[in-house]
Amino acid sequence: MTRWMKAVAVVALGAVGCTQEQKPAAARRAELKMVSGSTMEIIPAAGQYPYCMLFTVSEKGIIRQLTMTRENRSIKCDAGKRIYNSSFRVPVEEGKVKAYVFFSDQRIQAGSVAQQLYDLRDKPQLTAMDFRLPGSVSVETLEFTPQPGGEPVTGAVVGTTDIETNAEGSQTEEAEVEEPGQDMAPPKVTPPPNGGGSGLTATDAVK
Repeated sequence: MTRWMKAVAVVALGAVGCTQEQKPAAARRAELKMVSGSTMEIIPAAGQYPYCMLFTVSEKGIIRQLTMTRENRSIKCDAGKRIYNSSFRVPVEEGKVKAYVFFSDQRIQAGSVAQQLYDLRDKPQLTAMDFRLPGSVSVETLEFTPQPGGEPVTGAVVGTTDIETNAEGSQTEEAEVEEPGQDMAPPKVTPPPNGGGSGLTATDAVK
């Protein structure tokens, strides 16, 4: 190879490297804000589907559903406003958590999402393609490491045995909630079959 051909090859490789370095990072669908050492807020970005639900999965494998309603379905989520109109406290003893925000074009049942999250709990990375859900769905994954301080628990713990995916089916359909952070009553809880596991234990989200 002649000297000028080598020079052209070096310039071409340099141009490719610059192009790769300048590639913009993918935009986040939601932003996580730390309120205190163990408290966080999650705020949807613009351009997302209108409904969402929020789960966390801790290093110890504990799954929590943070957006609880009587219907146990997705809630209305507005861009620029914190999900559930609430802050969420993460137990320090559970360690680092991954927060999964499920955006959808329709209200979907949380029981099915909880069951699938449990089934996929050992998979390091999750996308919308990993879930069997109706309509159009996108998933944002955020990470949070709680520090000492604040109350220990928020949300509802998803059981480690059979999750009652049809529990919400026995409830009377409530009017759609447009401001989910206000006047929320905990959902009716159906114990798991044969007395196994803890099922869903409802606690109030922190206002």
